[in-house]
Amino acid sequence: MSHSHGSEEIDTSRIVKSFWLNTLFFIIELIGGIMTNSMAILSDAAHDFGDSVSLGISWYMQKIAKKESDHKFTYGYRRYSVLGAIVNIIILFVGSIFVLSQAIPRLFSPEEVHAGGMFWIAILGIIVNGAAVLILKKGNSINEKVVSLHLLEDVLGWIAILIGSIAIQIWDLPIIDPILSILISLFILFNLYINGRVALDVILQRTPRTVNLQEITSALENHHLVKKSEDLHVWSLDGTYMIMSVVLFVDQNLKASEIETLCIQMKENMNTLGIQHVTFEVRVVKYC
Repeated sequence: MSHSHGSEEIDTSRIVKSFWLNTLFFIIELIGGIMTNSMAILSDAAHDFGDSVSLGISWYMQKIAKKESDHKFTYGYRRYSVLGAIVNIIILFVGSIFVLSQAIPRLFSPEEVHAGGMFWIAILGIIVNGAAVLILKKGNSINEKVVSLHLLEDVLGWIAILIGSIAIQIWDLPIIDPILSILISLFILFNLYINGRVALDVILQRTPRTVNLQEITSALENHHLVKKSEDLHVWSLDGTYMIMSVVLFVDQNLKASEIETLCIQMKENMNTLGIQHVTFEVRVVKYC
């Protein structure tokens, strides 16, 4: 039996930076909402407070996910990152449904908004939340992608507030605000479905959608020392770290050194196909 362990490091610095950016802006937004007497800004401040909580959870989960494997978690703690993603998906889903519940009634009875003060705070919101999205966009974990989506919702929301504040001042059309809010919420829910599906795939140990089992089987059986392969399993630990186990059948006349060389070559081949952790069970049989 042979194992191949990946050494990819889980980076929490991106989430830490985004957490402090969002928390600082929440404080600025809260003060700005009070000074402008804008309920819209204060409502979004409450939403950003939820974002900070969400980022804090993600930070904590990513930190745990960095821990090395032990007797309790022999594959390591990487799946905590997926747990963080699921928690954030739930938070973002509830938030989007809440926004829809508030925006849809306003289609029929639009309310006056404080367009002047909202304009400048919206610009600041786009800059701060946009910077956080760009930071997290470099991450590969499901957790980071979901949190990035969470902050992207804020960026789109502030763009909507910016456009809406201009339109309202020019044409006096307060209905623009709920229309944009609904479109943004539907966009977020669609992306939640995409990221949620990946998280569920990991939890249910589904074969990763990016993995081609036929390609892997061909790579295994095309080696001149491998007679056939069976019992192939591929799953993901956290959406990025792929694990594989397989049974290889070889001729009984092979030397131990040849089998060891075969396993090393197969590990390298699997790594090129995106599999970081490989377990082989080698069975020797007699072939005429």
